[in-house]
Amino acid sequence: MANKKLFVSNFSFRATEKDLYEFFRQFGSVVSAKVVSDKETGESRGFGFVEFVTAEEAERGLGADGQLLTGRPLRVSFARENNFKPKEPRENFRR
Repeated sequence: MANKKLFVSNFSFRATEKDLYEFFRQFGSVVSAKVVSDKETGESRGFGFVEFVTAEEAERGLGADGQLLTGRPLRVSFARENNFKPKEPRENFRR
């Protein structure tokens, strides 16, 4: 399966999901734009993800690398698949 999701970082903490969505529409049909927020404060962490309909559009979206959004140069790359698995609880942790 071809990668349709981009990892976007180095944008201003003021940037919203709408800002990301609107900015990346120039490269193709955006399915979703997500700004990652701090769990405790709810404030932006300055990075997020943009997903396109096709891998070709995502490839074009890489062209945003270095372009300015809210006054800061974006860093854009393909998102890596998250293979995180929560640890299984141990049955007997005492010895």
